[in-house]
Amino acid sequence: MWLKPEEILLKNAFKLWVTENDNEYFVLQRRRGYGEGGGGLTGLLVGTLDTVLDSTSKVAPYRILHHTPDSQVYWSIACGVTKEEIVQHWDWLQQNIMRTLSVFDSSEDITSFVQGKIRGLIAEEGKTSLVLEDDPEKFREALLRFEKWFELPPEEKLVTYYSCSYWKGKVPCQGWLYLSTNFLCFYSYLLGAEVKLVISWDEIWRLEKTTNVILTESIHVLAHGEDHYFSMLLHLNETFVIMEQLADYSIKRLFDKEAFKGEPALSDPLQITKRGLEAHAKSAQFRTFFRLPKEENLLEVHESFLWVPFSHFNTLGKICLSENYLCFASQDGSQCHIIIPMREIVSVEKPDSSSRALTVCVRGKRALRFSEVRDYQRLANTIRSRCGISASPQHSASTEAIRGECQSLINHFEDNPEDVTLMVGQKDSSKAVSTEALMTVFHPQDVENLDPKMLKEKMKEQSWNIHFSEYGRGTSMFFTRKTRDLIVRGVPEALRGELWMLFSGAVNDMATHPGYYTELVEQSLGTSTLATDEIERDLHRSLPEHPAFQSDTGISALRRVLTAYAYRNPKIGYCQAMNILTSVLLLYAKEEEAFWLLVAVCERMLPDYFNRRIIGALVDQAVFEDLIRENLPQLVEHMTDLSFFSSVSLSWFLTLFISVLPIESAVNVVDCFFYDGIKAILQLGLAVLDYNMEALISCHDDAEAVTILNKFFDSVTNKDSPLPPTVQQASVGNNDKASHLNVDISELIREAYEKYGNIRLEEVESSRKRNKLCVIQTLEDTTKQNVIRVVSQEVKFNASHLDELYNLFKRQHFRSCYWTMQSPALLHHDPSLAYLEQYQLGFQQFSVLFTLLEPWTFCATKSTLSLWVFRLIDENQDGLINFKEFCCALDTLYYGSFTNKLKFLFKLHLPPAFDLPEDGVIRKSPERGRGKVDLQAYLKQWQNEILKKEETIKDLPRINQTQFIQFSKTLYNIFHGDPEEESLYRAVAHVTSLLLRMEEVGRRLQEPSSPPDFAKLASPSAAEESSTEEASSTPESSDTSSSHNIQDTGPDIPEVQWSFSFEQVLASLLNEPAIVSFFERPVDIQTKLGQAKVAQLKLKANK
Repeated sequence: MWLKPEEILLKNAFKLWVTENDNEYFVLQRRRGYGEGGGGLTGLLVGTLDTVLDSTSKVAPYRILHHTPDSQVYWSIACGVTKEEIVQHWDWLQQNIMRTLSVFDSSEDITSFVQGKIRGLIAEEGKTSLVLEDDPEKFREALLRFEKWFELPPEEKLVTYYSCSYWKGKVPCQGWLYLSTNFLCFYSYLLGAEVKLVISWDEIWRLEKTTNVILTESIHVLAHGEDHYFSMLLHLNETFVIMEQLADYSIKRLFDKEAFKGEPALSDPLQITKRGLEAHAKSAQFRTFFRLPKEENLLEVHESFLWVPFSHFNTLGKICLSENYLCFASQDGSQCHIIIPMREIVSVEKPDSSSRALTVCVRGKRALRFSEVRDYQRLANTIRSRCGISASPQHSASTEAIRGECQSLINHFEDNPEDVTLMVGQKDSSKAVSTEALMTVFHPQDVENLDPKMLKEKMKEQSWNIHFSEYGRGTSMFFTRKTRDLIVRGVPEALRGELWMLFSGAVNDMATHPGYYTELVEQSLGTSTLATDEIERDLHRSLPEHPAFQSDTGISALRRVLTAYAYRNPKIGYCQAMNILTSVLLLYAKEEEAFWLLVAVCERMLPDYFNRRIIGALVDQAVFEDLIRENLPQLVEHMTDLSFFSSVSLSWFLTLFISVLPIESAVNVVDCFFYDGIKAILQLGLAVLDYNMEALISCHDDAEAVTILNKFFDSVTNKDSPLPPTVQQASVGNNDKASHLNVDISELIREAYEKYGNIRLEEVESSRKRNKLCVIQTLEDTTKQNVIRVVSQEVKFNASHLDELYNLFKRQHFRSCYWTMQSPALLHHDPSLAYLEQYQLGFQQFSVLFTLLEPWTFCATKSTLSLWVFRLIDENQDGLINFKEFCCALDTLYYGSFTNKLKFLFKLHLPPAFDLPEDGVIRKSPERGRGKVDLQAYLKQWQNEILKKEETIKDLPRINQTQFIQFSKTLYNIFHGDPEEESLYRAVAHVTSLLLRMEEVGRRLQEPSSPPDFAKLASPSAAEESSTEEASSTPESSDTSSSHNIQDTGPDIPEVQWSFSFEQVLASLLNEPAIVSFFERPVDIQTKLGQAKVAQLKLKANK
């Protein structure tokens, strides 16, 4: 590696370096302790020094120095990990630099020329690989150490590195922590004690910041059941955030199979940088806080004051700018915040050229004044460019024009109030789509006859209207503490749909996608998939007692919304509980609005909730358990096993309490959820347990605790609900409340906010990330146990060997995903498949793993033999091998009898394994995860597997001359390198000649008495044709390989077709004790597994 030229004094380093080569201008040196004559005390001291010092020029075992004859100063210009690398640099200097140096007159000119040339080479290298790094020069040095110490595949991308201490037992080891795309690595070398640690992110169970008596603050990593602690980090929080980001990125990419198509910083695992990860983390936090679409990224942040009209003072905060939104949040994050879509901005004014202030005019008579903006001119230009507003060169003239434009716009909106709606840019919906909320159709408000409940409802509406007049209404409304207070008291029925859309951010999704839902409905209706079948089954189970869903109007709307969403997002499709949530959304929102609300819930507010494994809900249950330990210690003391609360609270999270509370009470919970997110559900869950604390502590078993909670939920009422009795209690059919005092939902929610409102969203998100690792790994562990239990019935491997094989198989699957987004395993992944099919290998990955584990040392044609094995065990010919198929093949090779092993090798030289094009390409890859699932086909396949008879040796077709010649070559390759190689070769030659003589004698005996066609019938052509036809082989490849092999064998092989049966081959080989003993020799599988585990990481990645 070329280095930025640095001046060094050679006399201070003569004890540490040995000169290997030199000339008039350059010196090549080797560091003591490396290469020949290394080791000893000098080696120990040098190794320790290399680890502690942060300079690659001191660490690399080889270096090249530049000097001039009349100077004592030397310049380091290159270093290398291996001698080959440094010699390559030396040769380049000899060929390209030495001749040129002779033309210079002075030493200064020579040194200047050399330094310029080296800097040019470094700049050329950095153009592609290091342009995004913060300090390219230091990063190059760290990268060299990373590659030298860990010997990972060259494709592995180093993200960042830190100096730290690693606690091994009670002794700290000072060294370097390296964080790459797929691995966490640590290296330390102190006085001969080397510590090297490599952990892949997908193996980590827990990642957290901890504090104890010895370590003031450290990072705890749990992997493979071992605890690892890293401390003495200069920037511990920064390090932890990067580690958290890399672990989360690994989970999403490897377990969830996300491709990050809309995120350039993460779309290529070979280009991940620290800067990109930090930007992604900030953008994710920004989107979560302001409820923005996932396409938005945080572009700029400006500190400023915002004039708050309702409080009549300037509040300090930050302006956050994305592609389509201008957002502001006060410094504490809770006082107020506002979201302004760029589409709503009419103009940007600078009131006074001397002040650092700007005014943003918004549709609907709104203006926001930002002051003390440091870079106000740039901010104003950015907003104008994004809104398509042009700034006039003359400030005063432009101000007047803008004001006039704003006033005319205001006058237009006053005359046409229908233009100022919440849904900006909304197109007319299709006639098939319902344009009214179901509640307005099935429960219209009687304006003339107002009972006390309706009067209270009107008072609530009046309170909200006053709030709107002060804080604004629609997309540019101020969110404040007062807004939350009104939410806690309950949202009026008439405003519920509008406010849900606003608080969830669905209003922006709908405004930027006009006509999208109508198109989806037209495209999705009539499609038949597994999701649509499940939707049809659940339609009449969604709030069945509510009048809206006893009619075709409500059922049809529910069907359209769920089907359209399943079509939009096939990764989620449809999941139970989505029907219950959507039915409530349809009661208060128009059909298109309900669709966008569902999008907001499934894709932003409750990530990973609605899929096959409901990972998001399990993670939030773990967060809930942590909060119970923290806030309800009395309950924890009585019920040490908190898994009960996980099982009982699953429906609380999945349906937002809709399935357990009466509908008129549940909607108040949904109000809070859309404003505060999952925090509202966690708070309410704690309040419910707190309210029933005494009863839960006194219960004797889980069943009694469930009964207590069910009775409590049945007793929850909403005394202010204006809904008629026919609608109330629609979700719960139990009216027996005598044993429980009624609890008002508003009081329960208020109590939840008072007691547990201090829970911060940032803490919840951090707890989610921490618990997600454990949840994922627990599910993966369960999957592994299920797979091993199924496979163990088919093979002779013991449980521990199967466990290690599964880990190797899974890691090989991940290796295909580590450095690319285009592997077959990713492209054909279908999360709806059974656990046995979740991890599969394409041919390239299978070939690598099979080579590591096969019991014999194949020499030539190793890849060809791997391809034949792959084809043989790939029974459905989809180009992917699952774990069961892989283990069954290895089981035959390790534990099979001599006959079974020979049969396996024999079948490798028959179609479909042998007689096919050797390209390894997927030939028949079924469309996965889409379309109608043919259950009859699955049942038929399952029945065939049950009834399948064990194959006998008589069922095998005969082997023809081309196949037999290749079979003999395979035996020679297997025996190559064996101590008994010579006797084994003689045995094969003897068997081959014996079989050929038997065939020739048999053919001569039959020639006089048999008709001409009998020999053809006796030949394997019929069997061969049927096998070939069955495997869809191409005759061209067979003919080519046939002629090629006949040429190789020489003129002794007759041109007349001949063949052998398996019985003949088996009987001949059984007469050779050397061959029998070779195949019956036991193989040390434990050693093989250990060697494979070590070698797997060092193999070059297959792209």
